Amino acid sequence: MLSVKPRTRLALTAYAFLLPGLALFATFMIYPLLKALQMSLYEWSIFPGRESSYVGLANYAQAFRDPIVTLAFRNTLLYMAITVPGQMVLAMIAALLLNSIVRGRVFFRGLYYLPVITSWVIVSLLFKYLFEWPNGLINYLLVNVFHLIAEPVQWLYQPSTALVAIMALGIWKGIGWSMVICLAALQTIPPQLYEVASIDGANAWHRFWKITLPLLRPTVVFTLVMLVIGAFNVFISVALITGGRPQHKTEVVLTYMYHQAFDFLDFGYGAALSYLLAGLILVLSFLQLKVLRRPQELY
Repeated sequence: MLSVKPRTRLALTAYAFLLPGLALFATFMIYPLLKALQMSLYEWSIFPGRESSYVGLANYAQAFRDPIVTLAFRNTLLYMAITVPGQMVLAMIAALLLNSIVRGRVFFRGLYYLPVITSWVIVSLLFKYLFEWPNGLINYLLVNVFHLIAEPVQWLYQPSTALVAIMALGIWKGIGWSMVICLAALQTIPPQLYEVASIDGANAWHRFWKITLPLLRPTVVFTLVMLVIGAFNVFISVALITGGRPQHKTEVVLTYMYHQAFDFLDFGYGAALSYLLAGLILVLSFLQLKVLRRPQELY
């Protein structure tokens, strides 16, 4: 019987436990990614007996010529530029308020986090009702209760106002997640630092700017990267609230990709759009980490 060294036995045991997870990861993550890459290089056909023709980078070239792709990327960038700062600022304020109270912290933390665990489908349909024309709740309040406007606004039928509704949903739903992350980081800051700063005459604003924010830098960078990735993956809210209407004016990358793949069965073009989006997210995430991540220092 062959003798096995203790270190080798430990390694084999570890690999035996990792193998099922790795097999599932390869099956449901790696294989679909590679298959999508292959599809992006073909005019892919899903019909039996019909071959898919190789087109090389033609799908990617088509994306750069497609004006709707430009519009979809612009809308996605706008969504990211509005919702990410909105979530981070409001989440930081909520975390600071919760960190300053003793009673009720768990209750309010759960209350703020409730939108995060609520289904995207449910809240998207809820916001669609809130902004519906002419009898949505927002129009009812503005016209009949507060008398701020004379006629109901067609929120979801105009590109600018429809995006407002979608962005409001994105900010509202994401505050709780960022708040929990920031609150956890705030509770690791030694209170002695604030006591010393107070003795030196620092007010609340100076303590936040000179102590809290520098020590939260790694948390802020992590939250920023994750929120940017999440913003570029916006899909359900746009698909259910506007569907990209009117005339693709509220289209984002994922909804346009979905329409191309599943409405027009152009899976090769849809796969190419997915890889272009993934490349943009990768570049932005790298730039954020490169620019923002640096050693903590108190000023």
